[in-house]
Amino acid sequence: AHRSHGMKHPRHQLDDAFITPVRLSLLAALGPDKEIDFATLKEFLEVDDSVLSKAISYLAEVGYAKVVKGTVGNRPRTWVTATASGYRAYQRHLVALRAITEAEPR
Repeated sequence: AHRSHGMKHPRHQLDDAFITPVRLSLLAALGPDKEIDFATLKEFLEVDDSVLSKAISYLAEVGYAKVVKGTVGNRPRTWVTATASGYRAYQRHLVALRAITEAEPR
């Protein structure tokens, strides 16, 4: 489904939610069905609290991630999962990236 007005270049299919490397990496780490706690994500993605918090908040705001807060023992914990629409958006973004890198001018 090509858009009219000559908007055929695959970069138009990129999702701004994944324009930052941390947000892209976060959704990739979550995958379609994992629930991962904040500390594990922080260590895996090699980011500080503030950077990870911002990325999670952004993805939660656009409906691409779900945050569950709870406690383990008496310590607060935060778990993050990708939503179904978030994971689909991530997959579409990857398709667009692949199309961009493989596209050749005619």
